[in-house]
Parts: sequence; structure tokens; C-alpha cells
Amino acid sequence: MKVIEIKELVKKFGRFTALDGVNLNLDGGEVLAFMGPNGAGKTTTIRALLGIIRATSGSVEMFGEDAWANAVKLHRRISFVPGDVNLWSNLTGGEVIDLFMAMRKGGKPDRKRREEYIQRFELDPSKKCRTYSKGNRQKVALVSAFASDADLFILDEPTSGLDPLMENIFHDCIREQKKDGKSVLLSSHIMSEVEKLADKIIIIREGKIVESGVMSEILEKFNGRTLEEFFLSKYNKNGGGDKNDAG
Repeated sequence: MKVIEIKELVKKFGRFTALDGVNLNLDGGEVLAFMGPNGAGKTTTIRALLGIIRATSGSVEMFGEDAWANAVKLHRRISFVPGDVNLWSNLTGGEVIDLFMAMRKGGKPDRKRREEYIQRFELDPSKKCRTYSKGNRQKVALVSAFASDADLFILDEPTSGLDPLMENIFHDCIREQKKDGKSVLLSSHIMSEVEKLADKIIIIREGKIVESGVMSEILEKFNGRTLEEFFLSKYNKNGGGDKNDAG
């Protein structure tokens, strides 16, 4: 059973086709990098996975179940971190972490895991969320995700706002989740991050998949040049995508 299986996904908004026949698969214990310029269709695909929008045609499944029809059930097994985290201003960071953790699986937060990740990300959980910088808001989301013992992590620009030290902590956390057999869908513009973490890569442009495969094989096929050079080779000077889709 695939952790994620998307087949011929089409999503239209009126006359605009945001996704045009997208296919994507993710197995257990894999890190899949989902890449493309702004407006390529990454965020629309993730919204379909999360059951926020319904496919026009095609199928979107997680753990063998329809992502739209079983969204509430499936959300107990996944952790999602967006690139721009919005929190409840009057709650503390710790209260938000507890709320998110309670939504996962059995609903009983593991206090030991919670404290471990709070310390690793150097977060002060006693402060109100309205006082947090962008980086600290991102830390709240990451602590909530990693402390929740999810089976699938869907991460959309998760290190946005983090300093280099915290980025390295994040990388360690991803490697640990992979070692434990968990799966990660990582959308990132940071090429060095993708090269370090991803087993497979998918590149999307204007709602269509233009490249997919095993990271090592793709780089080998590209004669040892960097991932950034490979990525840029897929686009012309004008990039791709449409302003109607943020990702």
C-alpha cells in the first residue's frame, strides 16, 4: 500500500487548469522532494492531499483511502507544516503545541517527546504567539509536527524563517523520521536541503510533472552537475506557472 498515491489528478478553477494529469507516489520510509517555481501547482496538489479542495478528476489517496472522503480520519495520521504559519495570538506556543498534538492518533500528547523537541528547537513555549517572530512561529509548527508521532509529514517550505542552526536541527529530525519508517513529502526551494534529504524528486511546471525519479539517478543522468543546475534546466527565463496558484 502506498502512503500517497495520486493518479491523473486534474484540478480546474473555472477555465483555468491548475493541475493537469499529476501522478505522484510515496512509499513508507521515503523522503520525496516536490519542486517547482511559484505558481507551478505544488500548493494546489498539497491542498488536494489534505482534503481542502476536491479533484476535478483523477484520484488522490493516502494510506489506501480517498483523501477527500476520509480527510478527518486521515488527518490523525499526518502532520502538515506550511511555509507561513498563522497561530492563535492569545495562546502560548505551548498551548498551541498541545492542541495540535491532541488531534493526532490517540489524542494523548507524549509529554516527553514534546519537551525533547521544544529543547531541540530552542523554543520558549511560555510566550504568547503574538510575540513570536516568523522563525519562532515556524518552530511551534515543527515541534507540533515532530512530537506528534505522525506516519506522514507534509511539509510546504518548512524551514522558511529558520536560521542555519535550526535548519540543521530540522534536517536531523527528518533523517530520524525516515529511519523510523515514516514518510515525508517535502516542498522546498532550498536545493542544498533537497539534495541532503530526498530519496526521490518530482518537478512540476504549469500543473504538469516534467521530471521524476530517484535523486541519485537523476543527478547521475545530468553528468554530475548540481541539483540547482538540473532544476533550472527545466525552465526558461520566464519560469512557469500562473499567479492564481501560490505554489
